[in-house]
Amino acid sequence: MKNNSKLFVGVLLFTVVYFSVTGCKKFLDRKPLSPTLNDVSSVADAQALNLYSILNTYAGFNTLPWLDFNSIRDDDAQKGSSTTDGGEINTEFETFQYTKDDWATNTYWDDHYYMINKANQLLFTLDSLKLTDGNSLRNYGEAHFFRAYAYFELVKAYGEVPKIDFYFTDASKGIKPKSTVADIYTLIDRDLDSASRLLPLSWFNSTIGQNPYPGRATSGAANTLWAQTYLFRGNWARVLALTNIVIGSTQYNLLPNFVDIWKDGLGGAGKNSKESILETQAYLGPGGTPDVGSFFAVSQNVRQGGATSDWNLGWGWNTPTDNLETAWSNTDPRKAATILYSGQFDGGPATGGYGATLPPYNPGTGLDQKYWNKKVYSDPAMRQFTGTTTSGYPAWIDHRILRYADVILMKAEAANESGDGPTAEAMLELVRARARGGNNAVLPHIAYANQAQMRTAIKNERRWEFAMEGYRFYDLVRWGDALSVLGTLGYADRAKYYPIPQKAIDISGGVLIQNPQWP
Repeated sequence: MKNNSKLFVGVLLFTVVYFSVTGCKKFLDRKPLSPTLNDVSSVADAQALNLYSILNTYAGFNTLPWLDFNSIRDDDAQKGSSTTDGGEINTEFETFQYTKDDWATNTYWDDHYYMINKANQLLFTLDSLKLTDGNSLRNYGEAHFFRAYAYFELVKAYGEVPKIDFYFTDASKGIKPKSTVADIYTLIDRDLDSASRLLPLSWFNSTIGQNPYPGRATSGAANTLWAQTYLFRGNWARVLALTNIVIGSTQYNLLPNFVDIWKDGLGGAGKNSKESILETQAYLGPGGTPDVGSFFAVSQNVRQGGATSDWNLGWGWNTPTDNLETAWSNTDPRKAATILYSGQFDGGPATGGYGATLPPYNPGTGLDQKYWNKKVYSDPAMRQFTGTTTSGYPAWIDHRILRYADVILMKAEAANESGDGPTAEAMLELVRARARGGNNAVLPHIAYANQAQMRTAIKNERRWEFAMEGYRFYDLVRWGDALSVLGTLGYADRAKYYPIPQKAIDISGGVLIQNPQWP
C-alpha cells in the first residue's frame, strides 16, 4: 500500500484525465489539456505533462492500434480475443492485406500527429515566452523527446511522412507533402540531440530521498531511443557510442530475475525498476478509485468469451502463436514467464504466476485462445485491491517502452557488425545469464565463433527476450528477414510500409501522396 501511494503521487503529475471505454473502437476524446495555472512556466510544464497523458491513454500509443502495428504483424503474436471481435484485423495485419481506411489505422496516424502538434505547441510556448530557467529547459527536452518518439514510430510504419516541426491551430497549416525518410531522421537526430542534453540523468530528489516523478523522460531515455534509430539505419558506431553512454551512466541494470520485470502488483518489484528506462505510469486505487490507469494491459489480458467470471480479465488481444510456442525451447525459463496456457496451472511465482489454474481452451464456452501474454498477467491481489475481480479492468499495469536489456542487445549487435566479437559475446552473455537464473543446465554460454554465427545468436536472443513486446516485426524488416520469415503468412516486400490513411490524403486535397507500393 505504501509503495502504491508513492506511485500515485507521481502518476498524478502525468496523467491528467482518464477516459472511459464503451467498446474496442474509437473511444478516446481528444480534448486538449487546458491549464488554469496563472504563471507561464507552469503552463509550459502542464503542456509537457500532457505529452505523458497522451502516451498513457491514446490508443495509437498503448492499446489496440499500437499492438496491431508493432506486435500482431509478426510471427510470434496474433490478434487473439474471439473471432468476431475486430475480425478485420486478421486480414489487415496477420495476412498483410493492408487497408487505407480503418478505425485502427486512422487512429494510429492521427494520434501520432496529435502528439507531434502538442510537442510543437510546447516548443512554441517556451520560445514565445523566452523561458530559460532549469525547469523550462527540461520541458524543452521533453518536447524534443516526444516529437522524436512519435516520428520514429511513423517513419518505421509508413516511411516517408509529412514533417511538421511547427505549431498550428489552423488545420490547413498542417497540410504538407511527404518528406523523405532521410529528412525525418534528420529531425529525429536534432530532437534527440537536444533531449539528451536538456533532460536530466535522473529525477531523483536527494532532499526527499526518492524520485517524485517516476516515468518522466531522462537523458538515458533519449540516448536509448537515439540508439534505436541508428540501429534501424545500420550506423553501428553511433549505436555503440550511445549505448556506452547509457551503460556508463550507471543509472540502469538488469533485474536479477526476469519474472520480476512484469510484477505490477502491491509492492511489485518491476514497476519503475532499475531496468526500466521509459515506462508509462498507471494506477487504479482501492475499489477502482482514483482511476488514472491505462488500457495497455486491459487490451491484452485473458478473455473468457464475454462471460462474467474470474477469468474475464480483459479484451484478450495480442496472444502468442503456435509458431512461437513450438519454436521456443522449453529449457529457456523466459518461455514459461511469457506464455500463459489455457487449461493449465500458471506456474506459480517462480514463472510469474499466482498459483491459479486457467479454464480450458474451448472457444465459445471456455477460453477463446490457447495462449495469452503472461507479461501483462494481472495479479489477483491487485484485482481484489482495486475491486476488479470480474470486470476485466487491470488498468494499473505500466507499459515498459524502453528497458535496459535492449541497450545491452543493441550493443551486442553493433559490436558484432563492427567486427568486435568479444564484446558481442560478453553483451549477449549478460542477457542469457540473467535469463538462465543460475541454472547452468539451460541456456549455455555462446562463445563467439564468427560474425554470422553470432549474428544468428543475437537475432534469436532478441526474439526470446522481447517476445510479445512489439519488437520483432520491425527487427525482421530491418534485418531483411521479413520476407523469408513472414512470406508464408502473406508478407511481400511492399508490406514493409503501411499505406497512408485515405482520410489524411483526402483532407490534404491531393498534397499528400499515397505510398507508391499502395496506389
